[in-house]
Amino acid sequence: MSALESQAPFGLPYVADDYMQQEEDWDRDLLLDPAWEKQQRKTFTAWCNSHLRKAGTQIENIEEDFRNGLKLMLLLEVISGERLPKPDKGKMRFHKIANVNKALDFIASKGVKLVSIGAEEIVDGNLKMTLGMIWTIILRFAIQDISVEETSAKEGLLLWCQRKTAPYRNVNVQNFHISWKDGLALCALIHRHRPDLIDYAKLRKDDPIGNLNTAFEVAEKYLDIPKMLDAEDIVNTPKPDEKAIMTYVSCFYHAFAGAEQAETAANRICKVLAVNQENEKLMEEYEKLASELLEWIRRTVPWLENRAPETSMAAMQRKLEDFRDYRRVHKPPRVQEKCQLEINFNTLQTKLRLSNRPAFMPSEGKMVSDIANAWKGLEQVEKGYEEWLLTEIRRLQRLDHLAEKFKHKATLHESWTRGKEELLSQRDYEAASLTEVRALLRRHEAFESDLAAHQDRVEQIAAIAQELNELDYHDAATVNARCQVICDQWDTLGTLTQKRRDALERTEKLLETIDQLYLEFAKRAAPFNNWMDGAVEDLQDMFIVHSIEEIQSLITAHEQFKATLPEADRERMAIVGIYGEIQKIAQTYGIKLSGGNPYTSLTHLDITSKWDMVKQLVPHRDQTLQEELSRQQSNERLRRQFAAQANIIGPWIQTKMEELGRVSVDASGSLEDQMSRLKQHEQNIINYKSNIDKLEGDHQLIQEALVFDNRHTNYTMEHIRVGWEQLLTTVARTINEVENQILTRDAKGISQEQMNEFRASFNHFDRVGPRGRGRSWGGGTDGGMERGTPHCDARSRPLQKRNGMMDPDDFRACLISMGYDLGEVEFARIMMLVDPNNTGVVTFQAFIDFMTRETAETDTAEQVIASFKILAGDKNYITVEELRRELPAEQAEYCISRMVKYVGADAVAGALDYVSFSNALYGESDL
Repeated sequence: MSALESQAPFGLPYVADDYMQQEEDWDRDLLLDPAWEKQQRKTFTAWCNSHLRKAGTQIENIEEDFRNGLKLMLLLEVISGERLPKPDKGKMRFHKIANVNKALDFIASKGVKLVSIGAEEIVDGNLKMTLGMIWTIILRFAIQDISVEETSAKEGLLLWCQRKTAPYRNVNVQNFHISWKDGLALCALIHRHRPDLIDYAKLRKDDPIGNLNTAFEVAEKYLDIPKMLDAEDIVNTPKPDEKAIMTYVSCFYHAFAGAEQAETAANRICKVLAVNQENEKLMEEYEKLASELLEWIRRTVPWLENRAPETSMAAMQRKLEDFRDYRRVHKPPRVQEKCQLEINFNTLQTKLRLSNRPAFMPSEGKMVSDIANAWKGLEQVEKGYEEWLLTEIRRLQRLDHLAEKFKHKATLHESWTRGKEELLSQRDYEAASLTEVRALLRRHEAFESDLAAHQDRVEQIAAIAQELNELDYHDAATVNARCQVICDQWDTLGTLTQKRRDALERTEKLLETIDQLYLEFAKRAAPFNNWMDGAVEDLQDMFIVHSIEEIQSLITAHEQFKATLPEADRERMAIVGIYGEIQKIAQTYGIKLSGGNPYTSLTHLDITSKWDMVKQLVPHRDQTLQEELSRQQSNERLRRQFAAQANIIGPWIQTKMEELGRVSVDASGSLEDQMSRLKQHEQNIINYKSNIDKLEGDHQLIQEALVFDNRHTNYTMEHIRVGWEQLLTTVARTINEVENQILTRDAKGISQEQMNEFRASFNHFDRVGPRGRGRSWGGGTDGGMERGTPHCDARSRPLQKRNGMMDPDDFRACLISMGYDLGEVEFARIMMLVDPNNTGVVTFQAFIDFMTRETAETDTAEQVIASFKILAGDKNYITVEELRRELPAEQAEYCISRMVKYVGADAVAGALDYVSFSNALYGESDL
């Protein structure tokens, strides 16, 4: 029903609207312009005949053929679809007047006020009155229902013409007279709706007759609009008749009205389908990106869980370098993909909410929470893998050191024991003199002293072998076999020594003479020689240290050893002096010395030679210790260099996290201002990346130097990496939140003032109460990584910022402050909307979505169903042909591929169910 009909229903007195008042220019004392009269006569006659031919008749002379009232009543029945009272059949004047009055009464019953028009004048053939009556009928039944944007019928028809012809050159519709004289406006109307009928580009403004005749002929032939005007009359008339033009143009409106309605419905459907297609594309992109990320995690975790130990430092160093490449090259793009995946998911959910679509549920195992859990598992395995690498490198380093030390000590011991079994097994004492036996016994005692001195070395060799076994040395079998040989040989030497001593002691009773000087030399030379052996071994001993303090401790011990050298030198001189005394006695008493010292194989030359070796090894040991001191000092510089940067970068990251937190809860300024500040923060963070890269370089130098601790800082590289990745993720998420707020604001028509009011209300209750949920990163308070700033109320209670979250009690208080009257049931319903996962908190985005959903209008399934119903010609189903005819190809095929077969009682072959399809778009049941 039109706006006019809603104000004046049939049967009630009709008050003429503005357009009727504009037409009250029928004055009995004024005559029509002859040109206008001619145009009206032709136009009105053609208009009447376009309806009368439906009843199988027509008129030739408008003022004559309506005089008896019969065709007038028939015309009204055709155009109204109603039955009029039975006409009088007589041919007398009063019969004609009665019939005309019946027609006029019917017109009046439709709420039309007839101005100065009487039945007698129609019966008398008054042309002016007849034309006025027909114009009144045209207004009521052809023009009155035209209403665009609540304007009057005439203004609505004019506005419709202006909109349809706006894109066309040389067309400027301002009225219903001279704007139509060149014919281009009529041609533009036809071309706009049926471009296949007219080639508008070939029309010329300087050919009005040709343009008008083209429009008249095309309209009559293809649009069933009779020719109501003459081109020559319009062109040659200074101002064509407005009523004639309006009558003719209204026929175009009615001819194209159905197409307009279908076009509007098709546009609505295309818009809805475009939103759905875009959302499905985003869903497919999310699924693809989630699958790729999860697959990468699935492939990476087994690699990080592989803890198969290597047998060499070089192999473990390669593994460590592979891990560094993973952290520097392979993981950072995946961090960005994970962040982008969360951003895409939030943006998609926002778009779905704004378009009144059901929320997106990813495939099983591909929820954001699933990805977060997988990522968390990856980082746990990653951390364990790095710790294992470093521990394994330390173990291999220790193993290499112990293995070399074992080989060195074993070689020395084996060299010392070589030939000892044969010596102890000799039976030379059986044919020796008493002096020789005593000499053999003393010599054996010296050997026992030497043997006892070597007991520590054997124990050290066994201890080293045991430690190699405990550390799972790869060649432990060889070590164990060699150690077993040494121990077995040592037991054999002990047994043989005891047997030889027993034999010598048995024959000692037979022998009484012994050379005391040889004996004294042997007794003093043996321990001194053993001491020098120990000194040489200590000076050649390999070491491993991890700090300046440890190397300084070795240097101190070495200095203490050097302090004992003067006393040792005096002992050496005393021992050499004994040998000199022996030579002196032999020369004094003319004793011929045969062979060497019967009590020891050592000579003064052996002592002197070994002493020279000790003196040579001392400065070499000095140099080795100083080189190690220099290396430890270099490691200390690396520690300080790393700590100096880490102690700056760590607090900088925390400061940026706090600044982002303040921006996200700041209600001052527009969302665009917040976005600008966030983009500035993002750029600052990007510009700071070079500092992180430099710190990574320093960290690599520390690891390459095998430095595993740093007392100058509480920040590890892992702390910095975690903080940096969290900072990148936080700024990206915060920007995405503001983008979604802008998207929500623009899509729902929320003003900046409303958005600021929502933010202010949320922030007020976000800061209430002492139950803050602070978030932190890093290794605890020692690292200065705590996020959140304490606040105080009037009673100096510590308050904590919520970081953009309210608990249910605060949310209820916020809603009450905004005027909501909440009962338990209603509040439970609202909490299901804002916290569907039952997390116990309400985020700002959920709060904004709720506030906009409460007030904003959105497309609904009912609106889409109504649009499809128009395209389907009011049927309960739609066909493939209708979809392809009314919709663009892409949208038509989209619908055809997703619509199910219609199964109603009125179904025909190929019928599709557009109702269930529309409900599915919005996640609604057909019920």
